[in-house]
Amino acid sequence: MSRIQRLSPRLANQIAAGEVVERPASVVKEVLENSLDAGATRVDIDIEAAGCKLIRIRDNGFGIDPEDLPLALSRHATSKIASLDDLERVGSLGFRGEALASIGSVSRLTLTSNHRDGTSEGCSALCEGRDMDVQLRPAPHPRGTTVEVRDLFFNTPARRKFLRTEKTEFNHLEEVVKRLALSRFDVGFTLRHNGKVIHSLAGAASDAERQRRVAAVCGPAFMEQALFIEVERGDMRLWGWLGLPTFSRSQADLQYFFVNGRVIRDKLVAHAVKQAYRDVLYHGRHPAFVLFLELDPAQVDVNVHPGKHEVRFRDSRAVHQCIFSGLHRALADVRPAAAPPPVATPEGLAVDTATGEIARQPGLGWGPPAAYRPTSAPLPGQSGEQLRSYAGLHPRALPEVETPEEVPPLGYALAQLKGIYILAENAEGLVLVDMHAAHERITYERLKAARALDAIPGQPLLVPEAIAVSEREVALAQDHAEVFARLGLLVEVAGEESLLVRQIPVTLRGSDVAALVRDVLSDLAEYGSSDRIEAHMDDILSTMACHGSVRANRRLSVPEMNALLRDMEETERSGQCNHGRPTWTRMSLEELDKLFLRGR
Repeated sequence: MSRIQRLSPRLANQIAAGEVVERPASVVKEVLENSLDAGATRVDIDIEAAGCKLIRIRDNGFGIDPEDLPLALSRHATSKIASLDDLERVGSLGFRGEALASIGSVSRLTLTSNHRDGTSEGCSALCEGRDMDVQLRPAPHPRGTTVEVRDLFFNTPARRKFLRTEKTEFNHLEEVVKRLALSRFDVGFTLRHNGKVIHSLAGAASDAERQRRVAAVCGPAFMEQALFIEVERGDMRLWGWLGLPTFSRSQADLQYFFVNGRVIRDKLVAHAVKQAYRDVLYHGRHPAFVLFLELDPAQVDVNVHPGKHEVRFRDSRAVHQCIFSGLHRALADVRPAAAPPPVATPEGLAVDTATGEIARQPGLGWGPPAAYRPTSAPLPGQSGEQLRSYAGLHPRALPEVETPEEVPPLGYALAQLKGIYILAENAEGLVLVDMHAAHERITYERLKAARALDAIPGQPLLVPEAIAVSEREVALAQDHAEVFARLGLLVEVAGEESLLVRQIPVTLRGSDVAALVRDVLSDLAEYGSSDRIEAHMDDILSTMACHGSVRANRRLSVPEMNALLRDMEETERSGQCNHGRPTWTRMSLEELDKLFLRGR
C-alpha cells in the first residue's frame, strides 16, 4: 500500500458528491433547500434535458455577501450552524456545508447573488469541476440568489452512464419540487422543463389556498377523498390530510410525511401508519397521506443520513404513539354522513342554503324539500294511501306542513336486490349497501369492544414453552412484562438467553407461540410498541364476525334493513368491511340525472 496522504480538494469534493449528488434531482433538492433556508418567498426553476444540460434556480431570499461567495463554494462552510448546540437543535433544511462544493466538483457552476435591497448590483462566482478554482466578477442581480448548473457529470462520464432516460430523471426531479412545495405553502414555485411550464404554484396563506396546492400536487381526487386531521399530544402536533381507505393505491407513491418541514422516509413512521390502517385497508393496497409532524428540534436528530432523508427521534415510542393514535382515531370516526342538500331553485321557489329548506314566494310559507319528506308516517291530516300518492311529486304538490325530522345519512330502505344489496333513499339520492360486508364490520367492532371491556383471558400451558433468545431480548421482555401481561401472555426469564412462556391468550390456542413472542420482541426493539398479538386476535375476531354475519340470499324485512342502516351510522369504520372492501356507495340525483341524460 502507498503511504497515507491528504486527498486533493477536487477528489474530496467528488467523493462527497457521490453521496450528495446522485442525479439531477439531488442538485435541485440541495439548492432549493438553500433557497428556503434563505427566506425565499418565490423560487423559479428552469430545467433543460431533465437537468443534465441545465439547472437554473433563482430565489428572492437574503442573498450572499460578495466576500462570502468563494467560501460558499468550499467544503464544510455554512451559515446555519456554528457549534455543537446548534447541531443538536437544527432548524434549517441544509446545514452540512458541502452541497455547493460537491455540485461544483461535477459540473460547471455559476453562483450569482445580491444581498442588498433596491439595487441591481451583484456578484458571480464561477467554478468548474476541473480545478475547483473560483472566479469572481460583477453581475447585475436583484436581491436573492441564482444557482446555474450546466453539464452535470461532464468530468465523470462513468457517473453519467448510470442516469436513466430523460423522462425518468425529470420525474425524479419533479417529485423533489412537489415535496418541497408541500413543505412550504408560503412559498411560490414555478417549474419549467425545456421551456414549458410544468407547475406554477402561488404562495398559499389561507386554508382554501393550501387545499388547492395539495390538490395541484396530489391530484383533485385525493382532496375529494381525504380527511383533514389535527392532533396535539404533549409538545407534538400532527396535522395534514389523510386519504380515506377507499382511496388506496397499488403503490406507496402518494405518501408525504414531514418533520418540522423536512420530508423524511422513516420505518417508525411507516409502521405507525400501517398499524392505523390495518383494519380498513384492502390487502396489498397502500394509503395516501400528506402529514406534518411538529416537535421540538432538540427531540429529533436530522444528522443521520448524507441526503437527510432519515431522522432519529429521541423518544421514538411517543412519536409512534402520537402518529398511530391520531390516525387510528380519525379513521375510526369515518362513518356514513349526509352530504349537503343540493341547492336548486325551481320556478316559484327559493332555497335557504343554511337550512336546506325550500321556501315559496312571499306569503306562501315554508315547506320541506322533497328529500327530507318522512316515509314512515303520513303527513298531518293525510292517510297512508294519500301519502304514497304524493311520492315523487314536486314539493309544490305538498300541502302547508311542519318540517319533518332530518333523514339519516343512509336514509331509509326501499328494497333488497338479489339477496345481496340493500337499496335505500336518503336526502341526496340513492344508497346501495352490501349487507354482508356491512354486517360483518358491525359484528367485528362489537366483538372488539367486548374484548376491550373485559381483560384478555389467558390460558395456562400444561407444559411451559421455552424460547431461546438473545440477552437483549431477555432485557426487553423484563422491561415490557406489563405489555405481555395485558395481552394475556405470561413470560418469565429462564436464563441469560432463555424465556419461558407459561400462559397464552385463550383465543390463540394452536398458534406458534415462539414465533409470536419473537415478533413482539422485535417490534418492541425497533418501534417501542407492538400490535402483533392484537393483530392475531383481530384476525380471529374477524373470522368469527364473518361467520356470524348475514349471508347472501338471506331475505331481510324492511325494518331489518333499516336497523342495519342505523347500526352502520353508529359503528366505527363502517365504510369498509374487515377486509377493506367498501360497504356502501351513494349516487346523488345529479349523478342519476346525468346517467339518464335528464335536463339536456
